[in-house]
Amino acid sequence: MLTDDTLAMSDDTRVASESWLRRIGFKKVLSVEWLGQTIASVCWICSVLAYAIQSPGDWLQLCAASAWLLANLAAVIKPKMD
Repeated sequence: MLTDDTLAMSDDTRVASESWLRRIGFKKVLSVEWLGQTIASVCWICSVLAYAIQSPGDWLQLCAASAWLLANLAAVIKPKMD
């Protein structure tokens, strides 16, 4: 049986989770632009690893793809200033 206290607690939990989702930019995660860039950077990393790292250019490719992925993640995780 649900009491008023239980309902209030679930509302508080819901509000807290919605606030957290807003803070991490959940809407941005679902955007086509963010998803496309993130998938492209992960595919780039996988392709470099699949073909093996054999030259300094391969390391540069891996660094570039990793930086791109980190930038995409940072764009979502950084807290928004209200």
